Amino acid sequence: MIVTLKHKIENITAVGKRIAPALKKLGIVTAEDLLNYWPFRYEDWSRVKNIAEVEAGTNATVKGQIELVQNKRSQWKKRLVTEAIISDETGSIKAIWFHQPYLVRNLHPGEHIFLSGKAEDKNGELQFVHPNYEKITRYKKETTHTARIVPIYSLTKNLTEKQLRYVMSQIIGLAQYIKDWLPAEIIKKNNLAPLSAAVRQIHFPDNQQALNTALERIKFDELFMVQTRAQMAKQLLAQSRAKAIEFKEKETKKFVDSLPFFLTKAQKISGWEIIRDLGKDRPMNRLLEGDVGSGKTIVACLAILNTALNGFQTAYMAPTEILARQHYENISKLFAGWGIKIGLLTSADKRANVAFENDKDIYELITNGELDLIIGTHALIQSKVNFNKLSLVIIDEQHRFGVEQRKQLKQKNNDGTLPHLLSMTATPIPRSLALTVYGDLDLSVINELPIGRKEILTEIVAPERRPDKYKFVMEQIKNGRQVFVICPLIDPSDKLGVKAVKDEYEKLDKKIFPDLKIGLMHGKLKSGEKEKVMAEFLENETKILVSTPVVEVGIDIQNATIMMIESAERFGLAQLHQFRGRVGRSQEQSYCFLMTESNDINSIRRLQTLAQCKNGFDLAEKDLEFRGPGEVYGIRQSGYNDQLKVAKLTDYIVIKKSKSAVEEILARDPALTNYPSIKERLKKFETDVHWE
Repeated sequence: MIVTLKHKIENITAVGKRIAPALKKLGIVTAEDLLNYWPFRYEDWSRVKNIAEVEAGTNATVKGQIELVQNKRSQWKKRLVTEAIISDETGSIKAIWFHQPYLVRNLHPGEHIFLSGKAEDKNGELQFVHPNYEKITRYKKETTHTARIVPIYSLTKNLTEKQLRYVMSQIIGLAQYIKDWLPAEIIKKNNLAPLSAAVRQIHFPDNQQALNTALERIKFDELFMVQTRAQMAKQLLAQSRAKAIEFKEKETKKFVDSLPFFLTKAQKISGWEIIRDLGKDRPMNRLLEGDVGSGKTIVACLAILNTALNGFQTAYMAPTEILARQHYENISKLFAGWGIKIGLLTSADKRANVAFENDKDIYELITNGELDLIIGTHALIQSKVNFNKLSLVIIDEQHRFGVEQRKQLKQKNNDGTLPHLLSMTATPIPRSLALTVYGDLDLSVINELPIGRKEILTEIVAPERRPDKYKFVMEQIKNGRQVFVICPLIDPSDKLGVKAVKDEYEKLDKKIFPDLKIGLMHGKLKSGEKEKVMAEFLENETKILVSTPVVEVGIDIQNATIMMIESAERFGLAQLHQFRGRVGRSQEQSYCFLMTESNDINSIRRLQTLAQCKNGFDLAEKDLEFRGPGEVYGIRQSGYNDQLKVAKLTDYIVIKKSKSAVEEILARDPALTNYPSIKERLKKFETDVHWE
């Protein structure tokens, strides 16, 4: 049978037939699908040692002859153990496997094998525990599981590494038929490997250099696609039309002068960049990023003011009802006396800051153009919401919304023009991420905090120091301050061994602070209950708020000076930084306590990074290194995470190279007319990516 790239896995080998259902769960149906399923790491077993060279506690590969193989019961735990003695001209070593009695039928004395694994000292005797093994025969020239750089894949139930590698080894020859879709001049200019060679080497590399070359090619391909789509989206936007919003200089200065604080230099620069974009008849597509508490909302208000003074509408979309309500109340205060009509639209709350005749509902007010600013949640993209003259869309914490949701909001205009788009995020985005995932957006950065803010003191707290912190919390509360306590879960989970918000609430309420009023907040509460809990905390009736991560973004309680984060090691740096930003929002000294019971070195190292690093932009780079972009930035929601399987957003050199290549091609041929293979690949990319 001649196997092709389109052959189904179950028709390739007996093992293929056995594992086909499991592979299907991973989206793998054909040989081509499997060849495009990349390893996520590698184990280097390529250096073969003599048995006499093997040392306890080290990884090693040996080549030898089986002297003995047998099954026996372990005397202590009654486990079934398979033992084998392997020897070469320098000595012998024992290999043991648990619960694999069938090995005595596979391995026989006199046969030669490779063993790869970790050597351990057991009562003065060296042995391999659960090593990979592979028989040496005159028919098999290359190894698959040992004596080489071995690929490790993400698996699912009823699938083993050995099975997947075996089927991969049976089809790897088909890599030669994979067509190269990148133009020859791009491959040559960037010194890239041919795609067929890269696919072969990424699965079964000949050596480390060959693997590095293969990885660079696959990374380049992934980043090239992401950036091609971003650049083409930017081109398309440039061809669209928007309403030009005239800069009302006199009124803007009057508004800024009326504020009870001074704008920072970064706020002024960002505000001017936005106002300048609004003045064009081409839609703005700008991302405003700034650290927690840096004052992005007031910059957005400059844009809202100018839009309203020009007689146009603004839609302001927030990720949660709590945050939408807070924006509504705060922005209504900021615009008091300016005659700007503001509405609030969430699933639970529909109101406006002015009275209207004939009891018109909020939808009618929006459609008639009687509201200048509409603040809401996903409710703003309901089919029954029709704007009259929507000219500006502001999306807060923009990475929380899928591409499709942003598109729906932008299409809400009924006169053929696109509204200007201002996205905002308090998660500082590294430059590499901005160049790739947000490549279609112009960038404004607020990189300084408001004048007079004090640095938040951050500390890792081990279990034995917990009582001291409770005393400190009590002192702060006696001085009129308030406290956040964050827990990862709502209900207890024995498997994870992390703090649950309900348990922590009970403990603090009944045992630690029985005389204080404590609030409980989590995602399962109804909207009315959440509102009541937050109102009591805002009014300082509740002294401690125990919550899940629902308070991560935007909540502004100026009187809160302590943030206690339970099981802090369970969160990423970016999220911990967001929590920390819930305090330190006034002139008072604030504190962040990272409560942990973990002894894991990497977890403690991450927490130390947070304690030492106050700048969100530096932390963003570190978080990328620790965890990768999907978790940190919610890129899964924008669709790109599915495509960055090998490339990382710390691959600055490859990012730069691929971006230059994209710009070079699109400058010559914006519609990709002369590049049908890129066009075809882009079409597949658009289909594969889950644009939510």
